Amino acid sequence: MSSPLSGVRALLVDLEGTVYQNRQLIPGAVEALAAADARGIPHCFVTNTTSRPRSAVVRELAAMGLSVEAEKIFTAPRAAAEHLRRRGLPRCDLLVPPAVLEDFPGVIPEEDAPDAVVVGDMGEGLSISRLNRAFRHLLAGAELVTLARNRYWRSPDGLVLDVGAFTAALEYASGRTATLVGKPAPEFFEAPLAFLGVRASETAVVGDDLESDVGGGQAVGMKGVLVRTGKFRPEDLERSAIRPDAALDSLARLPALL
Repeated sequence: MSSPLSGVRALLVDLEGTVYQNRQLIPGAVEALAAADARGIPHCFVTNTTSRPRSAVVRELAAMGLSVEAEKIFTAPRAAAEHLRRRGLPRCDLLVPPAVLEDFPGVIPEEDAPDAVVVGDMGEGLSISRLNRAFRHLLAGAELVTLARNRYWRSPDGLVLDVGAFTAALEYASGRTATLVGKPAPEFFEAPLAFLGVRASETAVVGDDLESDVGGGQAVGMKGVLVRTGKFRPEDLERSAIRPDAALDSLARLPALL
């Protein structure tokens, strides 16, 4: 019987919840990626992490024992900066931590009359007054851009609200519809596919988010592999119409399918 990943020549791999959790590598994850490389199946990383810049992610992975070149990590802020450039929206109210501003080259932080409001993960810094300011900008005509629509993520303390919840609040209050630039937006996957030099039909996305990773990948023609680590909850799979091409206990089990 053929493998559900027959014909796959490259991998797009989620980071948090898939490769690592709570600043620790998931056992066997690094070895699994090395095994794929050894079989001529390259990979890069795709993440909706918006609480810290790509440079910090590189440093954190190195501290965990995984050395990764920055160019192999594709983030939602990176996609947002390109989107804003293409749309001609240089002045933005950026709802992101100050450190993440380095991932927005050419974008001018603007708090008074922005062209767009960009919603990311500010953690405890996202106050009611901050949301109200963004809301008023939207009423004044600013575009709404969201880095992700993830509903929640798993922190060391348990599941917590993610960017999608706050984006939904701003959409509901303002009557505006946000443009999504992170996973699972189809455009998000274009850059990593081009980097690897493969077609969507030759690629699999591996992640712990059934909607953003598996569903997003399948929507553009990729295979979707769900790992039962990170934010995975069995009830999400039971309630969703999305069906992964494969479901694994962890990334460590991936080589058996390749």
